[in-house]
Amino acid sequence: MNRSDAPMATKVVSRDQGRRRTAVLSHLALSVASLVALFPIAWLVFISLGPDKDDYLHPGRIWSKITFSNYAFVTEHTKFFTWLGNTALIALLTCVIGVMFAATTGYAVSRMRFPGYRKLMWVLLVTQMFPIAVLIVPMYQILGDLGLIDTYGGLILVYCSTAVPYCAWMLKGYFDSIPVEIDEAGRVDGLTPFGTFFRLILPLARPGLAVAAFYTCLTAWGEVAFASTFMLDDSKYTLAVGLSSFVSQHDAQWNYMAATAVLIAIPVSAVFYLVQKHLVTGMTAGATKG
Repeated sequence: MNRSDAPMATKVVSRDQGRRRTAVLSHLALSVASLVALFPIAWLVFISLGPDKDDYLHPGRIWSKITFSNYAFVTEHTKFFTWLGNTALIALLTCVIGVMFAATTGYAVSRMRFPGYRKLMWVLLVTQMFPIAVLIVPMYQILGDLGLIDTYGGLILVYCSTAVPYCAWMLKGYFDSIPVEIDEAGRVDGLTPFGTFFRLILPLARPGLAVAAFYTCLTAWGEVAFASTFMLDDSKYTLAVGLSSFVSQHDAQWNYMAATAVLIAIPVSAVFYLVQKHLVTGMTAGATKG
């Protein structure tokens, strides 16, 4: 090696060492962040498998009493499977109806520059700023006038009205990222506007639709305020409302409370795991245009 090459080699070595330090620090920071994020979940699962609260006064008893009996107690002493079926039905119909209206609204605002379309988008955003406490009374009056109190249809209507504005705004951004030339090519091939939308645009918008579908399902799955107000018969409760009433009857029984939380989260977590690829793609693509 020439003497002139020595400083260059030193710079390369120091640069590599700097990159290694940066990589180590980055991985360390990510590891700490992961532990911070996962610890509450792990602790919740641990409590759900644990014994009664009195046993925590004697740490030696805890590991010997790890069991799934808390889950069995919750399912046996509640209408768990009835509530699960109610929630699945409401979430599915809310998803289908909500995504259909959100997709058509978002596409119309994206492609049809009608007078006032910008104001419409602002209205959709403003509707998300009202707290649930403000919406409960007028919605209760509307459902009462329509005879939809204590019905699945009434609750689905409420969930759609709260989920559609945000989903339409989000899908509008996703449709903006799809070239207008695709619409024009469809019309050249003889497709109607509806045919272009359903046969060309929607297949390309699957990631965005997955995000909207997951959001509407999540809205219906874990919501408590509307469901507890509008559903009077306990056989029509959603899972979140039914299990929250069970928890209120077993106050301070942390093992039962944790078990109910895990039971509510398992189905949503499974759905998220199955569609996570589309969710990430849809959220990033929809955020690039507005």
